[in-house]
Amino acid sequence: MNMTTAPLTAAIDRKPQGELYRRYDEQLGLWMSLRTLDIEQDLARFNRWQNSARVAHFWQEQGTLEEHREYLQKISDTPHIFSVIGCLNDEPFAYYEVYWAAHDRIAPFYPAAEFDRGIHMLVGEEHHRGPAKVDCWLRSLVSWLLLDESRTTRVVAEPRADNDKMIGYMTSVGFRKHKEFDFPHKRAALMVLERDDFGPLLAG
Repeated sequence: MNMTTAPLTAAIDRKPQGELYRRYDEQLGLWMSLRTLDIEQDLARFNRWQNSARVAHFWQEQGTLEEHREYLQKISDTPHIFSVIGCLNDEPFAYYEVYWAAHDRIAPFYPAAEFDRGIHMLVGEEHHRGPAKVDCWLRSLVSWLLLDESRTTRVVAEPRADNDKMIGYMTSVGFRKHKEFDFPHKRAALMVLERDDFGPLLAG
């Protein structure tokens, strides 16, 4: 094995399970937590979220329960990516996919470093939308990524280029829009957050 790929391969091999992160947000008066997705437990809500008009507009993953079971199983079987559920006071409200960027479809579009992490994000529960809650969960998610692996110096994302609201939220916590580029299914914005631009990590 190439010695430059060995450390990342070891990191990929340790897919996490269970609760990943928990902290109390004093501004919201709520506990924010992250846990890995359980297909049996979370399939019905994932299906409901993906079939909502707002989420479908950006994710384009509408489907049946069985189609979404296959989707989530494919994520589970893919070494470099895993699914995460965001909870507020232990109520699931959001879905995230966390991936190692050097092994993902984003890698050809920028100079991916070995331990760069990437994220896909959606809020499924309408009553947990809004700027204050986005600030809470986005800062929590980035904090966990940077705490989880000290060699991660950069977090990236590729939202749809026309998703101005999400791009604005990301910019507010330290992401910068580097460029737009084309995937087969969408025009994407390359959003990059450098560890040094994020500020104090929110320990769980």
